[in-house]
Amino acid sequence: MSELDSQWLTVEERAAWLALLSTTTLLPGALEAPLQQAAKLSLFEYNVLAMLSEAESATLPMSELAARTSASLSRLSHVVRKLSGRGYVDRSVHADDARVTSVTITDAGLALVRDLAPVHVASVRSLVFDPLDARDVDDLARIGRKLMRGIDESHWTLRTPAP
Repeated sequence: MSELDSQWLTVEERAAWLALLSTTTLLPGALEAPLQQAAKLSLFEYNVLAMLSEAESATLPMSELAARTSASLSRLSHVVRKLSGRGYVDRSVHADDARVTSVTITDAGLALVRDLAPVHVASVRSLVFDPLDARDVDDLARIGRKLMRGIDESHWTLRTPAP
């Protein structure tokens, strides 16, 4: 096998890659549609509210919220501003460090998450878990963790300047 041949995907790898690519491309929109219909909320906006609803005191620093939602601070800042305008979150200066902005879910935001959670869970169950058996779910979790380790490492390497 030449060096060029070893760069191409095998038939099995290509099939797996295309299945993953299709899933990662189509799944977010399929999960977002019911949220849009019910509350004109994007999947990312819902995720922001859900992460805040699960946080201690329903508050997180922006940097922690960005990490929990896998978002850049600039994207998160835009969405938090939008959610704040709709009355779902409040922004404030962190009590211990004035350089840190904290985000708190409001009662209206919490009520919205509680109303939408059954809709979202039904979508996740229908689109992701119903087609899988218990072994598939274990495999999906295992594979997802492996892929995320590689993504996190490469993301960190790309963002960290060489010494």
